[in-house]
Amino acid sequence: MSDKKRILSGMRPTGPLHLGNFHGALANWVKMQDTYDCFFFIADWHALTSNYEDPSATTGYVEEMMIDWLSAGLDPDKSTLFVQSLVPEHAELFLYLSMITPVPWLERNPTYKDQIVQLDNKDLSTFGFLGYPVLQAADIIMYKAYGVPVGVDQVPHIEITREIARRFNFLYGDVFPEPDAILTQTPKILGLDRRKMSKSYNNAIYLSDTPDEVAKKVSQMITDPQRMRRADPGNPDICNVFEFHKIYSDKETWQAIDPQCRKAEIGCVECKKIMAQSLIEAMKPLHERREYFKARPDQVKKIIARGSEKARTVAKQTMEEVRKAVKIRD
Repeated sequence: MSDKKRILSGMRPTGPLHLGNFHGALANWVKMQDTYDCFFFIADWHALTSNYEDPSATTGYVEEMMIDWLSAGLDPDKSTLFVQSLVPEHAELFLYLSMITPVPWLERNPTYKDQIVQLDNKDLSTFGFLGYPVLQAADIIMYKAYGVPVGVDQVPHIEITREIARRFNFLYGDVFPEPDAILTQTPKILGLDRRKMSKSYNNAIYLSDTPDEVAKKVSQMITDPQRMRRADPGNPDICNVFEFHKIYSDKETWQAIDPQCRKAEIGCVECKKIMAQSLIEAMKPLHERREYFKARPDQVKKIIARGSEKARTVAKQTMEEVRKAVKIRD
């Protein structure tokens, strides 16, 4: 039994992971492995809340996501890496929690309102979509996690989980701790077009992109929109390429580029080429690990199976406590 505090987080397998996913979550997860007892899961049931019409795509992305995780540095010997649907106890706990969760709690969820607007091309008037925070709560409290690493915009999700856990404990006795939101700092990563990096915007650099693909995408990045000609001075403060330089290029390089850009001593094409090489070099260890696991699908399947069985052992114990508390079974 580990004496480390347990944390839990997950991702929906809705497509290949990109640099926004890496800096927004994965990089922090990798750092946390030596400090916490980490449970990280692929939330394939959650993916169905908005992609229920074509679940085949979700299934295909599960193993690809695990490969991306392993490539990024998640270690199955340090963390419990599992797939949500391989631990059916999640569905049972979701059922119990859905019985006690007031509908207004779900309707006031800011993400629910935002998604309804953003995904207006999909029919999201389903119980599953409205109730996904309940399933999310089940995911978290199933493992009695001390905390969940999130960005500031996701704090309301954790608060709903805390409210549901609190209500369960009030009705049936203390079974679940109330998890904390562990706020994580993430660097600013925008897409090629300066919007949020997203699969749906077709503006992402993926972890699976080859060096040639990375170089081509970087060449298409929007820089300072006010710099129309090579001779025009630029403003690195509003240039997306320069933001990438500060993350991937060494300090000496980007500190030299700053005044050169402002004086028009370096053009955007040259600046992009320098940044692309820095980015490719930084992604090299990730690409090498990805090639290793991509060539060993059976090993990836075993990692998923082992992690899911470990998670299920914990989940079974929790559900015994839940059934006893609810008095469904002796």
